[in-house]
Amino acid sequence: MQPQSKEERVHSVFEKIYSRYDSMNSIISFQQHRLWRRDVMKRMNVQKGDQTLDVCCGTGDWTMSLADQVGSSGKVIGLDFSVNMLSVGIKKKLAARMKQVEFEHGNAMDLPFDDNQFDYVTIGFGLRNVPDYLQVLKEMQRVVKPGGKVVCLETSQPTNPVFKRLYYFYFGKVMPLFGKFFAKSYEEYSWLHESAKDFPGKMELKDMFEQAGLKNVKIKSYTGGAAAMHMGEKPLS
Repeated sequence: MQPQSKEERVHSVFEKIYSRYDSMNSIISFQQHRLWRRDVMKRMNVQKGDQTLDVCCGTGDWTMSLADQVGSSGKVIGLDFSVNMLSVGIKKKLAARMKQVEFEHGNAMDLPFDDNQFDYVTIGFGLRNVPDYLQVLKEMQRVVKPGGKVVCLETSQPTNPVFKRLYYFYFGKVMPLFGKFFAKSYEEYSWLHESAKDFPGKMELKDMFEQAGLKNVKIKSYTGGAAAMHMGEKPLS
């Protein structure tokens, strides 16, 4: 039996944990992920009528936050390759009666959109799960309008040695146990530790943003470097 590719393994993980994903996010991040995203949204300054794309949208939390910002005159598309995760997002859309939201099944490595289409393209805690980080950033850069912004909120690599040891102990030992007890998914939450551990640090990811053709890349760290925002702008020409 051949080993699973990263793409196959990630798909399997999220198809299994979708029903408890939102509640587990709150448990394992101690609700911090909501505060981080709220701060990122302030920095983005999304306007009414904007066209936005949320890549690797999962259950649509960030997608729905964007929908609040763009209003009924704007549009938000949430894209993910897990049908089960999207099913949760669709329920949120129907409950909120937000016609400006669409959810699409698709691959972040090959976005099914024309060039220069969106004012903002976001990815929240999804970049670490793709096979090729730079390819996804290039695709996000391709579909954002000139002058538009690509925004990533993701786990990062703490720089303080003491906090870094605690961080990796938590991700490697404690979080999978939370997954086992609260979501009956020890192996799936062990994978989240692997993906976070191998993800590039802040400056390396900034370099990738620039390699993808983005400029004026801004970085904001959260909770001792446990997470970070990267926001880059597509040149006007």
